[in-house]
Amino acid sequence: MDGNKSALLMMGCPEVPVQMGIVLYLSNKLGKAGYDVTVAGTDAALKLLKVSDPDEHYVKKTMEIDQCIADIVEKKIDFDCCFAFMHSDAGMTYAATMSAISKAKMYAVIFGNNAEDVAETIEFPAEKIVAKAVHNPIPLKNKIDRAIP
Repeated sequence: MDGNKSALLMMGCPEVPVQMGIVLYLSNKLGKAGYDVTVAGTDAALKLLKVSDPDEHYVKKTMEIDQCIADIVEKKIDFDCCFAFMHSDAGMTYAATMSAISKAKMYAVIFGNNAEDVAETIEFPAEKIVAKAVHNPIPLKNKIDRAIP
């Protein structure tokens, strides 16, 4: 990973607690590496993000996930890399869509109780970062740090 590039962090449903902490962590890590980071998510996920980072220390740019996808389809925006957070089929659907419409290098960040099962069903090109993490973010953080030094 190098600077002056753009990164998209796609949040799915905020049902699993580790997602928010890891999104904030990864946004900070990529920002320090010189990436222009945008976080896209569902309405609930974005509201939780804004409450978690009200002064925008870690996340400077956000957008609604369906609008993000529409803008990529219309060629208004695109990204160099995309981290798609998923713990269910819905998150995987968003990631598969991104894989089909974007030039971004895909990272599938898979977590939750069924992380390994979800990872096995991915049929699109992506680097998989998988950890059975629900409440404790450290296993997922460590795997991200190994995948993205």
